Amino acid sequence: MGSSKLIGVVLLVVGVALLYFGYQASQSVGGQISATLTGQYTDETMWYLIGGAAAAVAGAFLTFFKK
Repeated sequence: MGSSKLIGVVLLVVGVALLYFGYQASQSVGGQISATLTGQYTDETMWYLIGGAAAAVAGAFLTFFKK
């Protein structure tokens, strides 16, 4: 396994973990109240979701498409 594939797998795992934490934060009581009152998620939740999506996409690209 090449170093780029190894980095890709690590990024993919980290990205999925961040997405999970972002989902959990969005389903919390505080997240639900904030989303109800303001119409959007908290900044922390958004960073988890954006960072997780970016890391997962980069990791998937390095793992599956990079040769």
